Amino acid sequence: MSQEFSGKGDPLKLMHLLWGKVQAPRRGPKPKVSLSELVAAAIVIADSDGIDAVSTRKVAEAVGISPMSFYTHVPSVAELHDLMLDQVLAECTQPPKDWQSWGWRQRLTCIAENLWQHYMRHSWVVEMETHRPILGPNTLANYELALSAIDGLGLDEIEMDMTVTSLHNYVLGAVRHAAREQSVWKDTGMSDNEWWFTIAPFLETLDYTSYPVTSRVGPVVGEAYGVGDPQRAFQFGLERFLDGMTLLIKRRG
Repeated sequence: MSQEFSGKGDPLKLMHLLWGKVQAPRRGPKPKVSLSELVAAAIVIADSDGIDAVSTRKVAEAVGISPMSFYTHVPSVAELHDLMLDQVLAECTQPPKDWQSWGWRQRLTCIAENLWQHYMRHSWVVEMETHRPILGPNTLANYELALSAIDGLGLDEIEMDMTVTSLHNYVLGAVRHAAREQSVWKDTGMSDNEWWFTIAPFLETLDYTSYPVTSRVGPVVGEAYGVGDPQRAFQFGLERFLDGMTLLIKRRG
């Protein structure tokens, strides 16, 4: 997995770029491409080949400018990464039309499932470590939506933030296996199911006397979903998270 993480670039320059506060030069020719076009091209590259494939040269070539012209838009690839993270999150900022009529549990389920699909579409986002928050317009809009899902339930401000953070952390942790599965298949040429069926005959020859619980649970699990079912595990864990939230809300009620 990549060791890339957010917040590596110039923080103030990034904020100006995120919020469109960069002043255009008064002299010289008009730029051939916009910053949004540059970011969009980088996202296409990352979606196809991973975040490590996003370079100054590749992005510049994709939009038809020289590598040196890249730096007239963005100071470095570090700021570009953060702009990409905020831009793709725009997919998760709009609630469904009947959002107001939903209960909090349905709202949080919707947010979690949308995040899961978001990460699966852009698996490179999972690879990046978002240590420092990307405080761009889409990131804040996503945070606002999640907070609004639990507003008015009797939770204080800290509990609301912790709920949103915990839900996001859960989805990110749960989706890693599913996102990694695609990369492993691509790199090894073998799907997880093919890998499982390859080693299954050998596993049947082992003595499981020392593993009585494993010998009871393992065959049932193997028959049900082989090496794993990330989507099923995600839904199970999400329900348990929401059950815990139900208890907390009742205590505050």
